[in-house]
Amino acid sequence: MLGCVIHGQGDLRVDTLPVPEPGAGQALVAVRYGGVCGSDLHYWRHGGVGDFRLREPMLLGHEVVGTVVSYGPDATGPAIGTAVAVHPATPCGVCPECVDGRRNVCRDTRYLGSAARFPHVQGGFADHVVVPAEQLRALPEGLEPLRAALAEPLSVALHALRRAGDVRGREVLVTGAGPIGCLVIAAAKAAGAAKVIATDLLPAALEYARLAGADVLVRADDPDDPGWPVEADVAIEASGVAAGLDACLRRVRRGAVVVQLGMLPPGQSPFAGNLVVSREIELRGAFRFDSEFDEALRLLASEAGFDALVSAVVPVRDAEAAFELAADRARSCKVLLDFGA
Repeated sequence: MLGCVIHGQGDLRVDTLPVPEPGAGQALVAVRYGGVCGSDLHYWRHGGVGDFRLREPMLLGHEVVGTVVSYGPDATGPAIGTAVAVHPATPCGVCPECVDGRRNVCRDTRYLGSAARFPHVQGGFADHVVVPAEQLRALPEGLEPLRAALAEPLSVALHALRRAGDVRGREVLVTGAGPIGCLVIAAAKAAGAAKVIATDLLPAALEYARLAGADVLVRADDPDDPGWPVEADVAIEASGVAAGLDACLRRVRRGAVVVQLGMLPPGQSPFAGNLVVSREIELRGAFRFDSEFDEALRLLASEAGFDALVSAVVPVRDAEAAFELAADRARSCKVLLDFGA
């Protein structure tokens, strides 16, 4: 089978690999689509994500959908031949965070395509992948695999909204209109937000934000843009840069909630901390997701508007071209690898 393997910084290869066999409690899935994520791009460009550095070749990918092929001993799940999405996280279940119901911040989790552990947890960018059977989710009726490939990043967006609180009837500022930011916009509108303001530096990204449902588009580098909110009710920072967080803190009302979703660069990041004090702004982090994965599949089954965010579907043999396209935000939003072409 073919697999998209990162061997080191800038060294992405489509390797020929043996088809794996499912072990006890595992399922073998024939992958159809895999979404290229920002973390995949970081491994390709920089050889790591934050403090997680590559120490061995690793299959990338954690946004995957496919079809159940077989099960190993003592494994049960959707019937063979069923179209499924794969939840990429395997929390430990016993750490204080898991016991407290916050499995998304489990201190000993396993996550597809991650170098946080050694040996690394191999990812899902291959023709076939073996995963714990309990991580399979049958696609709801009417949900096509291509749209279902958005389930993982949409889950991230839904968790950020959960951290923000009820957005019904509220004005929401979203800084950063990359794939995650656009999914936050779409999810906020689906949740009943009255007005969503999206900011970004790139016109192409703002156009995707419009397609996602943003009511107002703002050039992030123009402080005089009339679209900037005076006092937004909620802000979600999805750009991963300190300037985005600063804008959120300065553009929300007193007592508002600001959610930091974008992963900031390693080390210290300056921000307007005095505003957190003087305006009693609640600054909350949002990391990955848990049960939101099932919610994401239900939402994708009921809303067709998400399709506009898939900007390209590229055969896995052309994986490097797909990564180059995904890294160019002037040309793309969400790029999918096609393993069934």
